[in-house]
Amino acid sequence: MRATASLLAHGGLESVSTRAVAEAAGVQVPIIYRLFGDMRGLLNAVVSHGFEVYLESKRERLAHHDPVEEIRNGWDMHVEFGLLNPALYRLMYGEPQPSKEVPAARKALAILRERVTQIAATGRLLVDVESAAQMLHAACRGVTFSLLEIDSDARDLALSTRVREAILSAITQTAEPIQVDGKSNELRRMISVAVTLKALLPNNDMLTSGERALLTEWLDRLSMSR
Repeated sequence: MRATASLLAHGGLESVSTRAVAEAAGVQVPIIYRLFGDMRGLLNAVVSHGFEVYLESKRERLAHHDPVEEIRNGWDMHVEFGLLNPALYRLMYGEPQPSKEVPAARKALAILRERVTQIAATGRLLVDVESAAQMLHAACRGVTFSLLEIDSDARDLALSTRVREAILSAITQTAEPIQVDGKSNELRRMISVAVTLKALLPNNDMLTSGERALLTEWLDRLSMSR
């Protein structure tokens, strides 16, 4: 895995082959297939390991009392990981096909969903959890790839901040809801309450599975009533 990561960092994906990896690692080619199944398995393992090591090194930045700030920190860490590890990042997200999804990419999205659910539980989310997570995920990946296309000395990292804040403004409200005109404010509060209740629903054991499914359907309808 270290040999593969080194080849990726210095020569990109085109420099990685079973023969090149075997030579760099000082092993026979068959051991790659024995341990990882194929090159895709090896590459997935390398990306997942690199992502885990990066997360662990930034663990303190993950913890914050405000879930919106956790989203900000997570966004910045995502972009930073992509810019520091362009080859690994392109392996994570460069082939957007369900059959080629990398485990590390699934984990990153799962972490994001958890943070968005925490926001929903505080009553500050203005859209449903899945929509918010997908909006953040798509925008953050787009920003990272856009920055990777620019020479490092010419990158404007303020782009990431501007896009991040635009998305957060669209999907969250302040701890104390902003007062707008009566009808709009009522609608925003109704959507926020519906999203909050849905986020808390899995922790409730007072309802049957059928009741929970019906209430979820109603809450979904309310949360999309813009």
